[in-house]
Amino acid sequence: MKRIISLYERTVDGLAPFGGIGPLLARASVGGMFLATGWGKLHSLGAVTEFFQELGIPAAAFHAHLVATTEFAGGIALLVGLGTRVASVPLAITMAVAIVTARLGDVEGVLGFLALEEVTYLALLVWLALTGGGAFSLDALIRRRAGTAPETEPHAAAIDDAAGDLATEH
Repeated sequence: MKRIISLYERTVDGLAPFGGIGPLLARASVGGMFLATGWGKLHSLGAVTEFFQELGIPAAAFHAHLVATTEFAGGIALLVGLGTRVASVPLAITMAVAIVTARLGDVEGVLGFLALEEVTYLALLVWLALTGGGAFSLDALIRRRAGTAPETEPHAAAIDDAAGDLATEH
């Protein structure tokens, strides 16, 4: 049993330097999706407004503009990891509203609910809002450069060195 525990601990310790990859992938996938959908909504506000009216959303034109702008700007923020916690909140609210107004009526059971892609996006956004953008984000880089980052990431210095090397090469 001690061997198993030792192997587990070595494995976990060996993976620690790669902890920033999870948030990076979450930000890239969700941010890219919102950037694309926000861009699409910004260029078809009439159709989005009409859809919101069909769903019974009050002030449909206002909310179409709000959602389109939130998705587009929030997507950009998530992609680069700038203001990740703040940007995740309005996007999570957008997903919650989408679930309630557009998708909930089609759901059959708990598994049907959990299978909604909006629920997956909502879960990732809540996770990002609670944990932040990770080591490979502008948020983390700014905090490290300002000296306010917690010393919980032993590999952070290597990331900063690499970023510094890239900056001085150009």
